[in-house]
Amino acid sequence: MKGLDRNALEQVAEYFQSLAEPTRLCLLNALRNGEMTVSELAEGAESTPANVSKHLSLLAKTGFVERRTQGTSAYYRITDPDIYALCDLVCGQIAKRLSAQAEAHNAFKKAARRA
Repeated sequence: MKGLDRNALEQVAEYFQSLAEPTRLCLLNALRNGEMTVSELAEGAESTPANVSKHLSLLAKTGFVERRTQGTSAYYRITDPDIYALCDLVCGQIAKRLSAQAEAHNAFKKAARRA
């Protein structure tokens, strides 16, 4: 972020804001396997097609996904697979934090049993 002006920082914030919703993360994760229709994505996300379409529209606006129409179906795909490197990095950090918390909790329980 070093050297970015206010406009660029606002774009960075918008980028991260797009990822700050569990349904959108679920959709991005589902698209790891390739193109999917709104109906397929809605089923996998346990959501309605209308809700999924709303989230996909925002993801398309911020450049995460791209839409392709074939007949009456709309197919979505990831435009930049590098998003998964970012998601994997964040998920790895969260997993480390949760593991450390679990270890601390277990150590506390052992100490309490001894007391």
